[in-house]
Amino acid sequence: MLELLNNADTQLLLFLNGANNAFFDELFWLITGKFAWIPMICVLLYCTFRRDWKTGILVILGIAVTIALCDQISSGIIKDIVCRLRPTREPGIGDLVHIVNGYRGGQYGFVSSHAANSFGVAVFLAMLFRNRAFSYVILIWAAVLSYSRIYLGVHYPGDIICGGLLGAALGAVVYCMYMKAKKIRFFVSSKGFDGKDAQWLSYATIGNILLLVVVATIIYAMK
Repeated sequence: MLELLNNADTQLLLFLNGANNAFFDELFWLITGKFAWIPMICVLLYCTFRRDWKTGILVILGIAVTIALCDQISSGIIKDIVCRLRPTREPGIGDLVHIVNGYRGGQYGFVSSHAANSFGVAVFLAMLFRNRAFSYVILIWAAVLSYSRIYLGVHYPGDIICGGLLGAALGAVVYCMYMKAKKIRFFVSSKGFDGKDAQWLSYATIGNILLLVVVATIIYAMK
């Protein structure tokens, strides 16, 4: 059964990773970068701190704890226990995988810390803002960011799915911690969010994705 799942995972990777071109190379290379989402992060900071500084601090702490848990559990624990080689490191298929800019990632890939981090933050924010449209947008953002890892050939789809599930669970746990923290006397006066905050964040997320498309187009045209 495990071998069957592994074969299906490999075939799906090769199918998805094989659908590549020079423009998408530039786009997904940008999307997977740590600094690509600074505009969206700036809007998030504005929406949180404009309520009051206690709310801003609490939200930033929640996001930081979510990322720390997702990253440490996925990369610091699970990867070293499972020891599943990344597709780019796997002798059997390494030469078949499309890679970008020579990037092959570390040795092990299960589970994806990118998927865990992005879905952890997405679920935390979706539960925080409680807005259907924003929830769709932020989850799509997490999915696009996670898919970039398959496109770059550094993760199997199974790495992404399991990483995303781990992140979603941890994001929900941290949100529960956030709600308990709001009852602490220091934070008890912190304000909640309204539809306008979620709307601004939705626009910022979509705008950030469109910005990366424009940048990728410019880079592609200049080559």
